[in-house]
Parts: sequence; structure tokens; C-alpha cells
Amino acid sequence: MPRHCLHHTRPIWMRTMKMGICQMRIRSKPEKAHCHMLPSMLLPPSPLQLLTPRCPSQLHHWAGPQVLYLSFPRTHARTQTHTAFVIRHGIFATGVVALVMGTIVTWYNSILLASLWRFDGKRRVRYRDLARAIFGEWGYRGVVLFQQISSLGNNITIQIAAGTSMKAIYVVYHTDHNITLQEFIIIFGVLQLALSQLPDIHSLRWFNGLCTLCTIGFTVTAITMSIYDGTKLDRSTVNYNLQGTTATKLFGILGALGTISFSFGDAMLPEIQATVREPTKKNMYKGIGMAYSIITITYWSLAFIGYWAFGSSVNPYLINSLTTPTWPIILANIFAIIQIAGCFQIYCRPTYELLEDKLLHRKESLLSLRNILSRILFTSIYTVLVTLVAAAIPFFSDFVALCGAIGFTPLDFILPALAYLKVRKPKNSFVWVVNISIMSIYLVVAVLGSIGAIRFIIQDTKNYKFFKNL
Repeated sequence: MPRHCLHHTRPIWMRTMKMGICQMRIRSKPEKAHCHMLPSMLLPPSPLQLLTPRCPSQLHHWAGPQVLYLSFPRTHARTQTHTAFVIRHGIFATGVVALVMGTIVTWYNSILLASLWRFDGKRRVRYRDLARAIFGEWGYRGVVLFQQISSLGNNITIQIAAGTSMKAIYVVYHTDHNITLQEFIIIFGVLQLALSQLPDIHSLRWFNGLCTLCTIGFTVTAITMSIYDGTKLDRSTVNYNLQGTTATKLFGILGALGTISFSFGDAMLPEIQATVREPTKKNMYKGIGMAYSIITITYWSLAFIGYWAFGSSVNPYLINSLTTPTWPIILANIFAIIQIAGCFQIYCRPTYELLEDKLLHRKESLLSLRNILSRILFTSIYTVLVTLVAAAIPFFSDFVALCGAIGFTPLDFILPALAYLKVRKPKNSFVWVVNISIMSIYLVVAVLGSIGAIRFIIQDTKNYKFFKNL
């Protein structure tokens, strides 16, 4: 097995999974507050039915039923398949502890963050605005920085994942390998550039609905085929011991820490809560509970089944570990491509929003020639940049780990606990101990995860040429 597979952990699918999907219908009067709706990643639908408006900034242009997506800790097809790697990375017990802790801590922090809704009576529709109200200007700038790192790193990872899935389908029918991985990444980039011209994520609601169905299809296929292949294998040949040198194992574990953060990251919970109908907190708590119930069933099932089926040889992308029959593997890759296409759009929107605030002329229509040209310009620059990096350094799991450690760990594991202590100042000393422990542990995780990820990126760039057709 290639060395660079050793440090991969959780699937992108898992991240998307955390984003529960809810059908929503408008019922209250429109508000004209400014915000950008950042719907969820494509997850199995949550049973919770919420009544909520569309992006408030556009409410006065619209009335009637619609479907929006409520985002919780998310996952996409690629993230989910890394779950078995959390278990694989070293000691079985350590992998299980990491998996359980990631679930519990992000559930707890999501509750804490949701509880700060209108903490001072004012409604804030962005994470960065909430951070400014609590921590001041440094909080605002920090959240902006971490969100952009998360967005950019996530979408580089998605480009690599999509290109790999497209190539996996291609090589089934063409053994000549005339089309390279980079060309498939570019094809996916062109698709994303076209979708980026739509004014907001709400414009993609029907596509996102299709992505949701593909997420469910991918999950069912991955779990079913893992069980099927696992029963066909000679169990005596399945090895559960890690391979490689001590250094490789150690840095693999460090990289896995960052991947776990990536898998459970969300980074946009306040933006989602801004769309939930009253009673906002109560409905948000219900949604979080539903989302994490689904996560526990799906993530954990795939983690343990994948590890049981293939042991330490499990591929970073679980579908690549499957062998027969061919048609479910092709189907799973198709599901993955469609699903993460929607995922890309969700995570590029925070960047687009910042650029729109700077470059678009608000006094003119979004369809004015000047605004259309401006949008084409900045979306093209963003998409070309992401595509170029993904094609040059197509090391999927390296970016998963780095993005998780630097971007999602501060936003989803550290800041919510710190913000709650600063705002609520709880009298219960146990709450202080729990929150400070979470912050301390995941600060270490962020540092160690970054070290592991950077080490593997450096090694991979030495071992592989830029733009190498992997």
C-alpha cells in the first residue's frame, strides 16, 4: 500500500453528514436583515420539520414555500469513508476514543454555541459577528481567517476527491489512462465555476436535494459493499496491525487528529441558526440532537464495518478498498461526485460573500452588467486557484488533516467553549473544568495535527512531482 495512505483518517462523507437537512417553509413576516444563507452539507434528512424563512437579505423579494438546508457538523462522501482510518490509525482503543470524543465534544459545543443566540438581545446572523460581540475585533478577524482557511482547504480537498472519483469510473472502461487526474479535476472546476454564477446557495436548492439523495445512496452502498467484501475475504489474511516505521506511525496518528477535526467541523452554525423559526434555541437544540443521532448510527457503523472488513489495509477512500462487483463501486463514485459538487458550493459561499461586499455595487441590480462581470471575475479567480492547487498537489488526506487542524479545530472545538465561559460565566465549577479541558486538549490537537499534516505534505511533494497523474 502506498505510504501516503497511512495517515488518512476519516471520510469527508462524515463531515457532510453532520449537516442535517430539514425541509423548511416560511411562515413569519419577512425580515430585511442582511445575511447569506449557508445551507447544509448533504446528509441524510433530519426528521425535524422547521418553519423558517429564506436568506433574510432577500426575503422582501420572495414569498411561498421552499426547501432550505440546515447545516450541522457535516460530511461528504469522501470524509465519511475515512472513518475506518480513525480506527486503523494505531491502536484500536485510541481510534475508538478519538471517534467518540469527536462526536461528544462537537455535540456539546454545538449546544453551547446555539445557547448564545441573542445573548445580549441582538440578533446576529454570522459567526464572525457573534465573535466580534463577544471577543471584540480580534474575535471577528480570527473567525474570518479560520473560516476562509476552512473554506479554501475544504474545496481543494473536494476538487481532489471529485477528480479521483471521476478517474476511478473512467479506468473501469478505459485501460489506456489517456485522461489524467488533473484533467478530471479541471473538468470538475469548470462545473463549479458555472454553478458559482448563481447568486446564492438557495438558487441551488433542487441540486442540493439531489445531492442529499446521493449522500444516502453513497452511505448505503459503502456499508453494504464493505459487509459483502468482508464476508468474501479470507479473514485469516486481514491484518489489523499498522505497517511502516515508528516515525510513519507517529506522524500518521498526528495527521489523523487533524482529519478527525475536519470530519466533525462545521464552522457556520450561527449562520444556520439565523434561519430557524422561533423558538429558535429550542428548535436548534432539537435539530442538533437529530443530526447527531444520525451521525452516531452512520459514522460509527461505517468506521467499525470498514475496519473490520479490511483491517489496516483499508484505503483512505473506502470505496477504493472494494473489489466486486464493479457496478456498485461505479454507482458509489457517481453518488460521491454529485454530492460533493453541492458541498463545494456551500463552502465557497463565505468567500464569495466577502468578495461581494467589496466588489459588487449594492445600489445596482445583481443582474447589472457591472455586477455580473465582477462576479465572473472573482469566482473565476477563486475557482482557478483552488483547481490549480488541487491539480498540482493532489494529496487528498494531507489537505484533510491540515484543513481540520488549522481551520475547523479553532471554530468548532475551541471558540464555542471559550465564548460560553466569557458570556455566561457559569457558577458551576464543573462547567469551567470541562470547557477548559476541551480547549486545552484541542489546542494540542490543532498543533500536533498541523505538524503531522505538514510533514506528510512535504514528504509527498518530495516523492511525487507536481501535477503528477496519481
